[in-house]
Amino acid sequence: MIRVSLSDQAYSGVWGDNALVAFESDGAVVHYSGDYPLRRIQQAARQLQSQGVVAASLEGEGWSYERQWAFYCGFATTKAAVELKWASIDEDELELLNARRRSADWVRQVVNATPEDMYPEKLADEALSFLNGIAGEHISHEVVVGEALAQQGWAGTYNVGRGSSRPPVMLTVDYNPTGDSNAPVAACLVGKGITFDSGGYSIKPSASMVTMKCDMGGAATVTAALGYAIEQGLRQRVKLILCCAENMIAGNAYKLGDVLTYKNGLTVEIVNTDAEGRLVLADGLIAASETKAPLIINAATLTGAAMMAVGPDYNALFGFDKELLMKAQQLSDLVNEPAWPLPLEKWHQSNCPSYYADTANSRAQKGGGMGGASNAAAFLSRFVDTDNSSWVHFDLASCFRDSADSRWSAGATGLGVANIAALLL
Repeated sequence: MIRVSLSDQAYSGVWGDNALVAFESDGAVVHYSGDYPLRRIQQAARQLQSQGVVAASLEGEGWSYERQWAFYCGFATTKAAVELKWASIDEDELELLNARRRSADWVRQVVNATPEDMYPEKLADEALSFLNGIAGEHISHEVVVGEALAQQGWAGTYNVGRGSSRPPVMLTVDYNPTGDSNAPVAACLVGKGITFDSGGYSIKPSASMVTMKCDMGGAATVTAALGYAIEQGLRQRVKLILCCAENMIAGNAYKLGDVLTYKNGLTVEIVNTDAEGRLVLADGLIAASETKAPLIINAATLTGAAMMAVGPDYNALFGFDKELLMKAQQLSDLVNEPAWPLPLEKWHQSNCPSYYADTANSRAQKGGGMGGASNAAAFLSRFVDTDNSSWVHFDLASCFRDSADSRWSAGATGLGVANIAALLL
């Protein structure tokens, strides 16, 4: 186990001027002076890990909570577990670091799993097991699988998943620490759980499809966020709804030109089977609205357009409640998980017109056309009771890296978990 200490002085010497990491006889020193010190610390941890270091002990002065977490983010790896000993800090902060790491590690475990191993029912089982391990005495759940989805009117999840040999699932988890079965639901979380996305008949090219095991990142993120919030002392009733499916091609798969009728009566023409995430989320948002929760949060790896707009280091935020959006952005800064609001107004709902239904699920153009991320958010807004609930949509542009870079290993990052947990708290 290598000892790692911090220095706020720029390095000049045998390891190169302004080196992030310098090695000494008793370990390594991270030099974080300069712009964006947390990014520099994360880059230094990534350098150590890429050189084969898999066990580190953070020692000496200067290791604040934020700096230790930045080091962990760079040190965590895709293929192997790493061992990290936190520096001596306040006991409460130590508990918070451990809880945050448990949530982030769980996200990595399920998002990075192969799509053969992480299918809809398995994702639901893993989410339930994770939350039961944290607060099982306060948790109840309901699972709706396969044809039962159609019978209950969950049109989006059923139709997106019906082409797979492995059935779609809607999982509802009720975390109720009050002990009162009539307690109001304070918040509802909804996650997109597409465990593999071929694009359906609007099939993706191989280069775009190869990482589509990440398309259940929204479901993983909201599940981990609930777990992390519980570990921080969440005492209000919260419901979690995961809409899980594989978007596959088969003789019984849903098709371009199909029209789906949702439980709220809205009809949707399918003009792009690769715009499937919004179809399953619509079910979850209807169910969330039925709880009358004053706060509804959904998360999804929804659009490439959001990634084009904010890049891989930010999540995109949408909603009609500007005060809530500002709060979400402020909390993202507080927990060092950058997020940024993008445009959304009621009139965006008319940007995906249909001759045959109330709306289309996209536009028949590459990427959904101009303003694709806003149009997708507007589609979701049609299924939220925004008159009675404040709603925020996280388009998770930063929750997954297709390949390793200077700060992150390939795969899931966990970005968004702490931001959503902070909103719950």
